[in-house]
Amino acid sequence: MKRLRPAISELRLAIPVLLLDWAALGIAIAVTPGLSAHTGWDVLLAAVLLAVAAALLRPLFAAFAARLGWAGVVAGWLLTQALLVYLALSAAPNIEVHGFWPAFWGSWVYSALVSAGMWVVTAGDNSAVLAHLLRTTRRDRREALTTTVPGVVIIQIDGLSAPLARWAVQAGNLPALTRWIRSGSHRLAEWHAQLPATTPASQAGLLHGASAHVPAFRWLEKETGRLVVTNHPRDAEYVERGFSDGRGLLADGGVSLSNVFSGDAPVSLLTMSTVARKGARRGPTREVSTYLVDPFGLTRSLVLTIGEMIKEVFQARRQRARDIEPRVHRSASYVALRGVTNVLLRDLNLTLIAEHMMRGAPVIYCDFVDYDEIAHHAGPTRAESLASLDGIDWVLGTLEQVAADTPRPYHFVVLSDHGQSQGATFLQRHGLTLEALVRRLMSGEDADVAGAPENEQWGRVRALLTELSGERQVVGRLTSSVLEAHHEPAAPAPAEGVDLVVVASGNLGMVYLARERRRLTMEEIETQHPNLLTGLVTHPGIGFVMVRSASRGAVVLGRDGVRHLADGRVDGTDPLAAFGPHAAADLARHDTLPHVGDIVLNSPLDTSTDEVAAFEELVGCHGGLGGWQTRPVLIHPAAWPAPDEIIGADAVHRQLVRWLEDLGLRTRPGPPGPGATGSA
Repeated sequence: MKRLRPAISELRLAIPVLLLDWAALGIAIAVTPGLSAHTGWDVLLAAVLLAVAAALLRPLFAAFAARLGWAGVVAGWLLTQALLVYLALSAAPNIEVHGFWPAFWGSWVYSALVSAGMWVVTAGDNSAVLAHLLRTTRRDRREALTTTVPGVVIIQIDGLSAPLARWAVQAGNLPALTRWIRSGSHRLAEWHAQLPATTPASQAGLLHGASAHVPAFRWLEKETGRLVVTNHPRDAEYVERGFSDGRGLLADGGVSLSNVFSGDAPVSLLTMSTVARKGARRGPTREVSTYLVDPFGLTRSLVLTIGEMIKEVFQARRQRARDIEPRVHRSASYVALRGVTNVLLRDLNLTLIAEHMMRGAPVIYCDFVDYDEIAHHAGPTRAESLASLDGIDWVLGTLEQVAADTPRPYHFVVLSDHGQSQGATFLQRHGLTLEALVRRLMSGEDADVAGAPENEQWGRVRALLTELSGERQVVGRLTSSVLEAHHEPAAPAPAEGVDLVVVASGNLGMVYLARERRRLTMEEIETQHPNLLTGLVTHPGIGFVMVRSASRGAVVLGRDGVRHLADGRVDGTDPLAAFGPHAAADLARHDTLPHVGDIVLNSPLDTSTDEVAAFEELVGCHGGLGGWQTRPVLIHPAAWPAPDEIIGADAVHRQLVRWLEDLGLRTRPGPPGPGATGSA
């Protein structure tokens, strides 16, 4: 019965798909110069011939394109459908085709209409996508070894807080997750994300148990003058090389998809730390080639991407028209970024997960950034952000159905790396940037400032482009030029004249007085810049300041009091009182991390609204303390034992490892692999 399911799914779609093809092909012929048909029945026959030609020839075209590399796949995407349309129209009686180019343009009209039509016809239904996935992975299923040992698919919903997840499940807005929770098959739990609450720090912990190596989203290595930005492939590889011991979460045959770090997975695709690695796979897989050359694949995704971009323009305008606050400017580059992350990458990730499930991969870990990206610009609880969660839930439901035909059973774990907190930005509230404030307070020095922030999710696009740029072909050269245009260079060394580096990770800021190649103490900062700490502490946009005293260790300075982290003593009013029970421990730990700034800043928290103020232009943010940003979610099979309280991404990593060991998916540690460098 399992074997019949793909055929039944495809048969159920055959008639509506044929009717849609008939209508789309008829319109394409009618509007394209150089194409004509006598009757509608001639068009129907051509649609049937096109379907037959596609079924017979497209797999051959996809396999041939894959052998040519990414350049061949792109050429295949441009030409395959045109060739099929040209052959079908030429073979159909009473249809006139005046050369290849009319068929080429007509094929694009046809493909766009079919993609839009399928979206309308199947809105809310994944049967067409499911049938497509089962069809394109059929060969993988035949070649895989069948086993009863279950595998695990781990889906990271980037930025989803546990309170919001719990509300969405209670409201029934996420059908797949709601069904899992209500049926008792899964349990929804919350864990605490330690400072910094960012994707790189959390993934270093979740995938490697090494979150202590990442002090922020971006930071300065004062010893070398290198500005590390973790959504740059070269920097992500550099950071992972410093902590990988070869025994990450995915070391035993796992697959890493669209992550910052690889978890030491033997198969790593669209992962920032591995896309530029020498010896990494550069060519596309057969299934990805099929996805790209199939009109139901890349062409469909592009049509829906354009639709997502149009929707973003409307929603941004509606925010302005209704004067919704807080809000930020949603630039043209973000319009494109939302389309790519919320449609194109999601579809590609779904295809890759299904492919590796059909191959029987023991563990798959994939990060979906749809919600996080929209929440940054629209707000964590705004309608468009919640709609993106529905899209990821649709992916979960589809993968659940794919699992019914895989060579091994699969368990599903859904987790997030952090939550998000909302609020008007520091610039909006106070009319200047954090960098400008620090510069103003520095003893009258006209300091140069390095470290301008970059949108977090551009790294996802960069990873995709870097995957393509590995081959020394046309596509490689083109994408390499794009990467160079977007690559943020390392900060100049102190000797080159940079006095100040200010970096932001949401509402967490770090200030580096860059002429010194070591972290300065509070006393040294006071001596060099007498107005700086006092000015920061008393500014209404600063919630607290952490510095390291030569005699007292790490201290947290507030407007009305000081907290000594070493012994817990508080002089005056505790500056951390509003930030929750974990704040002091988080800051004490953060103070010990490598490459922490000379000064660490956090925005204030409005306890009546749980709002914070990002030091970047993001209405939804994470990285520091305050609100839901430190409250990520963990949804796991209810039968799997778990502690009531989990503190930190490293603890989640250890729990995931225990579950994999219980399932027989972890081998005993051996000598470090060739890529391991030790856990420095």
